[in-house]
Formats: sequence, C-alpha cells, structure tokens
Amino acid sequence: MNLHLLRVFAAVVEHDGFSRAAEALFVSQSAVSKALRELEHQLDLPLIDRSGGRGVRLTESGQALYRHARGIFALERAALEEVRERVGLRRGGLRIGASTTVAAYWLAEAFARHAARHPQLDSALVVGNTGEVAEALIDCRIDAGFVEGPPHDERILATRWRDEPLQAVVAATSTLGAQRRASARQLGAQRWLVREAGSGTREVAQSLLAARGIVPARTLEIGGNEAIARAVAAGDGVAILPAAVVADLIAVGRLRALALPPGPALQRPLYRLELANRPRSPALAAFLAAMERREA
Repeated sequence: MNLHLLRVFAAVVEHDGFSRAAEALFVSQSAVSKALRELEHQLDLPLIDRSGGRGVRLTESGQALYRHARGIFALERAALEEVRERVGLRRGGLRIGASTTVAAYWLAEAFARHAARHPQLDSALVVGNTGEVAEALIDCRIDAGFVEGPPHDERILATRWRDEPLQAVVAATSTLGAQRRASARQLGAQRWLVREAGSGTREVAQSLLAARGIVPARTLEIGGNEAIARAVAAGDGVAILPAAVVADLIAVGRLRALALPPGPALQRPLYRLELANRPRSPALAAFLAAMERREA
C-alpha cells in the first residue's frame, strides 16, 4: 500500500473535504482527487460514498481503512518523537566497553560526567579484557570499546587514541631493584607475573621483553593489573604494568621501579574500537565529542 496515498485519504477524512485536505497538504484539489481515485484503484474498493450530500461520507471499507490509517500514522508520530528524543539525548542508551585499566584510570571520570550530564540515558561501562571487549562490539552489545591493543578482526575499526606509559616493577625489598640496571639474563631468571590470555597488557609486555632479549624462565598468570601489582609488592615476582596502576605503591615504598636493558619505549598505545561501517548513535557521538574537547 502506498503510504502517500493513504496519507491523502486520511487528510480528506480528517478535514471533511477535498479542498481543505488540499490546503493542509499544500497541493491542488485535483491532486487530492487523483490520489484518492488511485488508492481506490489499487485496493479495488470504493472508499468514499459519492452519491451526494454534504461532507465526506465513507463506505464501510473506507471506515475500516481509516481506522487502520489512524493507527499507522500514530505509530509514525511515536517513532518520530522517539527519534527526536534520541537525537536530543533524552532517550536511548550508551554502552561503552573498556579493558580493566582503561576503564579505571582513563574512562571512569569522563563516563561519570557524561552520565550525570544526560541522566535520561541508560548508560553502562562494561569492563573486560581486550578480547572480551572486541567480542561484545561484534555482537553489538556495546557501542564502542577502549582497549590496549587492536584486535585482529577486519570487522572492527581500531583508532589509536592515546599512549599510556608502562613501568617495570619489583618489590621494594628485592635486591634486584637496588641495581642500577639488571641484565637480560638476570631478568629472565625472575618469575614474571602476567595477565591472562587475551589481555592487551600481556601482549605488550611480552613484546617489550622480547625486544630486550628477556626470556622469562617462569611466569605466573593473574587476571588483573591491580592484583599483579600487589603480588609483586609482596615479593612474588616482577612485572610490567601501566604506570598509573603502580604509582601509589611506588610512592608509599612498597614497589620499586626497575630499569630494564635498552629497548623500545615502555609505553603502549590505547585504541578506540568501533564496528566498521556502523553509524554512531547520537549518544556515542556526544560522548566522544565531550572526550575530545576535554583532551584538547
């Protein structure tokens, strides 16, 4: 059914005449008459009783069709109203995925500000490792992700967002930390605390160690940077962690920064992930714009 023709028919009924309907629709009366005849032809049903009399008189079929037309255009108005509310950030939701450290140290404040600025939105910050965030993005369970490393999936557009400094650390009581610079052999003999498989922190740390010729003889997997930092402080091994995670423990004397052999800068790129060819929602666009203004 042609909705334009249906809209003309509804206007004729609601304005009780062809001329007033034409004025409301900003078309000629002949165009209204033509549209109504065409609709009747398409449906193969008479909709208007043309036997005479004042005003518009509907046939039984016309009355039934008008009831449906009212429902159709009511749904259209509701859809337009909801779209306008979403564009105006008065309705809808925002779901951001982030790896653990990024969520805690780089996104939490910005996300809280956005949620306070737009309380009508259903907002959520979903935390997981890089692999979990990428999977949630592909499944459309989140609108965008912020992680340590780009996932290897052509469906995802990864944009370098910022660089985060890293720090090799050891317990403050360790004799290794007292040395000016430990050798690759000495460091390889240590037990290295690492994140779980799928973590961007783990991938970057392994790459930085390999670039310096450090081959850990032993590793211990722990699923969280904060947990690793405290385990190192307790004397359980050595680790490379985001500088923001270990800053407080270094400041209070529980951890000591460890100088590594020369190699690439101790930092890692952080990435923003979005589905390729997926338009940004108004809520996501507003959140990213606010972050860019804050960082400018």
